[in-house]
Amino acid sequence: MMEKIKVFLESDILERYLLEEVTTLEALQVERYIAMYPEVRNAYENLQDNLESFANLYATKTPDNLKSDILSAVRKEKQTTRNFLKYAIAACVVTFMFAGVSYFYWNQNQNLIEENSMVSNRIKLLEENMQEQLEDVRNQFIVLNNPQTKKYTIKGNKKARALKAVAYINPIKKLSYINVNKVPHLPKNQCFQMWAEVNGKMLNLGILEAATDSDTLLPLPYGANAIGYITIEPRGGNLNPTVKNIVANITY
Repeated sequence: MMEKIKVFLESDILERYLLEEVTTLEALQVERYIAMYPEVRNAYENLQDNLESFANLYATKTPDNLKSDILSAVRKEKQTTRNFLKYAIAACVVTFMFAGVSYFYWNQNQNLIEENSMVSNRIKLLEENMQEQLEDVRNQFIVLNNPQTKKYTIKGNKKARALKAVAYINPIKKLSYINVNKVPHLPKNQCFQMWAEVNGKMLNLGILEAATDSDTLLPLPYGANAIGYITIEPRGGNLNPTVKNIVANITY
């Protein structure tokens, strides 16, 4: 599974999409991923099934004998047609009141379940994000301070002469990072996109933009004899690299 899909599935965006708590852009991203990637579609369907199971599990069912108990009480106390009508109306009122109370508590229970699930997911996501960030900072420190790290200066070809970046590769620790110093201007309908060919598989690393901080490092997937590419693609990125539009490459 691509790293991009793994990160997507580990986030809470599918849960928020089901609860209609996403932005328009996030909703479009979820629907695009569901349509494009079977693993995302399966996760979405499983999540729907789990939510439905939760609803059924915690639903409050009206007692089966409620109606018979009320009718029995009405029969015992019925003396005249007028009294029968009075008790029948009372029985209906009680039934509706009981149904209303049952629904109220069921709805409250559902809200609590959803809120607890959302809070738990957010806490878990925050913990995972913090661990990932700490791990990333640790890896960056290793790469930048390890004498076995190799440094590669990357320059664009004639299609992107102003492109400048530096790649840091540590074959011992198997860590790779890139620092993008400058990205040339492109027409509004185009963008730069990064790719990596690792162990015979082409990985999409996303849209490439110049770092706002000169010390920002972007992780690269490590692999023996891996090759990194930077291409010019249509705005929003492409599913596969356009070979004729390769403007820079990195062999590491």
